[in-house]
Order: sequence, then structure tokens, then C-alpha cells
Amino acid sequence: MGEIEEQPRRRSSARHSIIVEDAAALEQLGHKQELKRNFSMISMLGLAFAILNTWTALAASISVALPSGGPSAVVWGLIVAGICNLCLAASLAEFLSAWPTAGGQYHWAAIVAWKGWSRGISYATGWINVSGWVALTATGGLLGSTFIINIISLLHLDYESEPWHQFLIYIGFTLIALFINAFSTRLLPLFTKAAFFWSLTGFVVISITILACASPNYQSGTFVYGEFINEVGWPDGLSWLLGLLQGAFALTGFDAVAHMIEEIPQPHILGPKIMLYCIGIGMVTGFIFLSCLLFCIDNLDNVMESSAGPLLQIFMDATKSPAGSVCLLMFPLVCMLFTATTLMTTSSRMSYAFARDHGLPFSRIFAQVHPKLDVPLNALLWTAAWVVVFGCIFLGSSSTFNAITSASVVALGVTYAIPPSINVLRGRRMLPEKRAFKLPDVVGWIMNLVGIAWTILTTVLFVFPPELPVTSENMNYCIVAFGVILMIAVVTWIVDGRKNYTGPHVDVEGLEKGKIEGVEAVLEHTTESDSTSKAVA
Repeated sequence: MGEIEEQPRRRSSARHSIIVEDAAALEQLGHKQELKRNFSMISMLGLAFAILNTWTALAASISVALPSGGPSAVVWGLIVAGICNLCLAASLAEFLSAWPTAGGQYHWAAIVAWKGWSRGISYATGWINVSGWVALTATGGLLGSTFIINIISLLHLDYESEPWHQFLIYIGFTLIALFINAFSTRLLPLFTKAAFFWSLTGFVVISITILACASPNYQSGTFVYGEFINEVGWPDGLSWLLGLLQGAFALTGFDAVAHMIEEIPQPHILGPKIMLYCIGIGMVTGFIFLSCLLFCIDNLDNVMESSAGPLLQIFMDATKSPAGSVCLLMFPLVCMLFTATTLMTTSSRMSYAFARDHGLPFSRIFAQVHPKLDVPLNALLWTAAWVVVFGCIFLGSSSTFNAITSASVVALGVTYAIPPSINVLRGRRMLPEKRAFKLPDVVGWIMNLVGIAWTILTTVLFVFPPELPVTSENMNYCIVAFGVILMIAVVTWIVDGRKNYTGPHVDVEGLEKGKIEGVEAVLEHTTESDSTSKAVA
């Protein structure tokens, strides 16, 4: 009996010991442990997968790829995007295992960059990442509100949607996400577990249901896996490449685990695994789900032009029932509520981390953790306020809003490539040898280069006009929105950053003891600072 009672105590003691060690490791990276390590492997995987939400995101954006490459671009574009994103994620996973901190890309860039450029590169990376995550947070409410408008359009054929209708629903999603994040932080791990299992359940139920209902009237395998369509006016090769953007969008946000890493035990071990698992699960579920949808399409033109949206129209083609189609749509609709909430969680942690290193104006305010709620409440409010602002922009111009959300994908992609690019330029020697996740040398070079090349390709493609001829209505203003992000970074650097931003502070004593090794630039910088201080003394 005593031995049975002793087992929970041992587990509790072991967990407490791990958390103490993690806090000590974080302190060597220059930060105190302020947030609770409440997440487990499954709950953090749930958060990461809820943000990618790959099968739902693919279904919601299928109309992007269908006219630009057709079914072949939809299905195989996901595989190409998945493989390239796995290379990019593996490249970042090495950094995460070496330096598990919520700052993520800007923190890693500061450590591995050249001494004279370290602060500037880190600051720019941080601003681009903060801006990207804040803008990406708006996509949860956008897609969720779009699903609700689609349901109304299906059930009421005479309904005419107005921008303010969707705006109010969008605000509803934002307020629910804010409330859950602010007042239910202790329940977030359970919430993200529920998100993971709800998403997988929805994937299975919808796939089986539409295949069963559509039987035996399926499209051919040649259509699903080989049909090419070009209705955008670009040359065929470029048209197919533009179709890749659907897959790229559906796999964006895998760095979420990095920005939440201070809330999970054994982050240097579990973090890299979660980063790779969420993309792998996304690829598998996305491929199967897209295949099921395409097999069940009745008329391709109806899907692309339906006022009820492409996903609901495919459900109608399969089930022939408005009520049944709406019931199936409840799965992705609830998924979007999970997505909106977890996007806000991650965005607030990114803003909090950057403010903690004095990267934001009024950093002291945004770096505070509420003593009773155990969340960076001001950073949460900052994120929610910007999401509302973007919603107001949507009221005035949907094309401007779409440009902002597209720019968020470009911004995050750019930050994914910065740390591995610097590491490659420095001969892949900047990471410590002793790290939990380490790619073999040749494999590391290949994955780094493929990931960097993928970022360059998608950055160029995301700013292309979607079709020819280019008009003011179909012009892609993403490049303008991304230019504004860069301009804000430059202006804030001149006004505030160059005076106050010092970059991450690393405990050199911890480095020298072998906890973290090989950080040449940081060691050189600190040694020079120490020498100067002694000379002055």
C-alpha cells in the first residue's frame, strides 16, 4: 500500500525536478521562468496542429488552387509544400533544441549572426515575426465567419451578404478567443487537447461520410491526381506553381511551438518533435481529405462559383442534403474557433517575448505577466486590438485585408529562413554540438538549402497577381502590406530600437560549463564588453 502511494509522489518529484532544471536552462538564456509549464506533449501538439489546421485550411482555400493548376496542383502541391516545410522545420528544430526560448527566430538570429550585425538582424527578424503572427491571428476569425456566412447563403438563397455581417461574426470569434486566453489559461492544455482530437475526429467522420454518400458516383483517379486546369492566364508552369500557395498557407505557423516552448517541460527534447509531428500529421490528413473531396466533386465550375463556398458545395454534391452538409461543416467551424484561440495564444507569447528583450515600444508594459491570471495580459490585449483594427479594414476594403493576411504568411516564411541562412553562410558551425536534435551533416546541408530555397520561391509567388490581365481589383497588394511591415521595423529601429534593444542576454558562465556551446558571436561580444568594463574600472 505504501509503495502504491509512493509512486505518485515520485512522479510529482520527478516532474518538479525537470521543471526546476528547465527554469535554470531558461535563465542561462537570459530570462526568468514567469509562465507556468502546464502543457504536455499531447496538449502542445494539439495547439500546434490547431494552428496549422491543415485539412480545414486546405478545404477553405481550395478555390485558390483549382483554377491555378486544378486538382493536380491541389493534391501534389500539398506534398511538395509538405516536404519543403519539413526541411525548413527540421532546420529550425535544431535551433529549438539548442536554445528553447519563446523568442524563437529573432533570439536564434541574434546568437548566430555576425557580431556587428547581430542586433540589427535580430531586431528586424523580431518585428517581422511579431507582425506576421498578429496579422495571422486575424485569419482564424476570417475563415470562421466565412463558414457561417456560407451556411446562411446555403439555407437562404435570397440572402445578400454585407461586409458588416461578417465583421460582427469576426469580432465574436476574436472576443471568445480573448476571453479564453485571458481567464482560462489553466484550462488551455485541456482546450488544445480537445482541439487535436476534435480535428482528427472531424477529418475521419467527414471523409467517411462524403465517400459513403457519393457512392458510386466518383470522379476518376485520373481527374483527382492528374487533371490540370489553367484559368488564370499565366503560363502553365507558373500557373501550377501558384497553386502551391494553398499548401504553403495550410502549413504555415509551425513555429508556434517555439513561441510556446517556455510552457512545456523538457522543451529541448519535446519541442523539435512537436514541430515535425504537426507538419507530418498535416500532410497525411490533408492528402487524404483533399483526395476524398476531389473524388466527390460533381461539377468543378459549381464548386468554384458557389455562393455557399467550395467546401459546403462539395458536401452538397456528396450528400444532396443542406441539413447534412451544415452538420458536416460544424467540424471545421468549431476547428476555426480552436484556431482563432490558439493563434491569439501564440501571437501574445511572441509579442511578450520580444517586449521582454525591449524590442517593442512601451516594452515594459507588454512584457508584464499578470500575477493572478498567469498570462501576459497586455500582450494579449495588444494582439486582440490589432485583430479588431484589421477587421475594421475589412469593412472598408476586403482586398486590403486579404493583402495583410497574405503578408503574414510571407513574413513568417521569411523569419523561418533567417537563422538557417546565417548558419549555412557560416558553414553550419554555429549550433552547439551537444543538442537533443541534430541532423547528420550532409542531411543538414540538404534540408537547410531546400528550406531556404522554398522560402525564396514562396515569397516571390505570394506577391504575384493571381491572374492575367492584372487590374486594380485583382492586383495582389501583399507586397505593399509586407513593405509596410518592413518600414515599421526600420522606423521603430531608428526611433527606439537602436537605443534600447540589446538583443537576448545569454549567461556566459552557463555557456562555458557546457550547457550551451559554440555560440561564438555571443562569447566574443560578451568578452569584449567585460574587457571594456574592467578597463574603465
